[in-house]
Amino acid sequence: MKICVVGSGYVGLVTGAGFAEMGNDVICADVDEDKIAALERGETPISEPGLDSMIARNVDGGRLRFTSDVESAVADAEVIFVAVGTPQRSDGGANLSAVDAVAETVAKASKRECVLVLKSTVPVGANERVSRIVRNATDHPIHVVSNPEFLKEGDAVGDFLRPDRIVIGCPPDDGFARDLMSRLYHPVSLKTDKTVWMSPQSAEITKYVANTMLAMRISFMNEIAALCEKVDADVNDVRKGVGSDRRIGPEFLYAGPGYGGSCFPKDVLALVHVGREFGMPLELAQATENVNQRQKGVMLRKLKQHFQGDLRGKKIAIWGIAFKPRTDDIRESPALTLIDGLFAEGASVAAHDPEAGDEARRRFGDTIQVVDRPYDAVKDADALVLVTEWRQYQNPDFGRIKEAMRTPFLLDARNIWSMYGLRKQGFAYTGIGVLGS
Repeated sequence: MKICVVGSGYVGLVTGAGFAEMGNDVICADVDEDKIAALERGETPISEPGLDSMIARNVDGGRLRFTSDVESAVADAEVIFVAVGTPQRSDGGANLSAVDAVAETVAKASKRECVLVLKSTVPVGANERVSRIVRNATDHPIHVVSNPEFLKEGDAVGDFLRPDRIVIGCPPDDGFARDLMSRLYHPVSLKTDKTVWMSPQSAEITKYVANTMLAMRISFMNEIAALCEKVDADVNDVRKGVGSDRRIGPEFLYAGPGYGGSCFPKDVLALVHVGREFGMPLELAQATENVNQRQKGVMLRKLKQHFQGDLRGKKIAIWGIAFKPRTDDIRESPALTLIDGLFAEGASVAAHDPEAGDEARRRFGDTIQVVDRPYDAVKDADALVLVTEWRQYQNPDFGRIKEAMRTPFLLDARNIWSMYGLRKQGFAYTGIGVLGS
């Protein structure tokens, strides 16, 4: 099948490479000529496990190509995926200008009946909006389908090739689009049909609701962690007790410094915005965002509490800058809130991250010391903060850490070290809602 993916960012590259892996003829198009040139040189602009090799394998096999000529890329495609950015506006809604531009280009450049798939995260009504654009600009049929992505950064390749579900918003009487989309996703539905068919409006809201519900669990457990600290309970015990209930399950019940990334923060606010537009205030979704914003300040508050409110001249070591492990994405990372707060309080920062060091250097410039080895960050530090739970941080040499630090204070924002008896080893230790050891 001839597929064009417009937008060669995170979603677009995983989608394009994934469909090429299934044997399709895929071309990824992007107006960013520098990005396309880098991809043609074999350079992947994002860090995602398994993506480099999947791209290289399919480029070598002639199934995957890249171009900055969007018009020629869409001209003869049977299926065209829209995977461009929908950045958050100041009111919380999604900016659809890039989606509109792609729709107009497809309507003018496409030479055949095709399916235009909205893979970008878009609000309710976007399918109808795009359908109107293409109807007004072309004479041949262009079927508009909503197919939101559910890719976890750090495991996006696995999620694409082994999805939990494939949500497709398509009118029930559109046999052309349904047949094409069924054929397209057949290779990942051989054992069990993963496709969930629904209206475009339902598909659009499903994406926002899924991410908001996961974010809600995180914010709720962060509130419970704060309560645990007040009553001398341990949030890890509470998590295990609650998560053992089959109706609840253990996922996304971990207390921490708040959620970040490109999806949860934006999608929660977008859902709130949709509710507001339709006169339906979504109070739980808004509370989820409010709690998360407050939680991002928990690390700075704990540091100030330990140092009696005065961080001037203190050197704080930070392990982990990316918003989660297995990615270099620092967007909305709790580490950014912490670093900005430390600078405002007069502290200095030395930080390490296995993947996101270059992103941190671009974000902070010379104001932050980003080191290549984690133990270099703790030299002469007054505190070490574990922000992102990379595997290499999970069982470090605490003797080496203590010897290198000026004062042995550990702030474990992921509760990874709570069972290691660190207080007995001479550390001052605190986590998030845990009794510690």
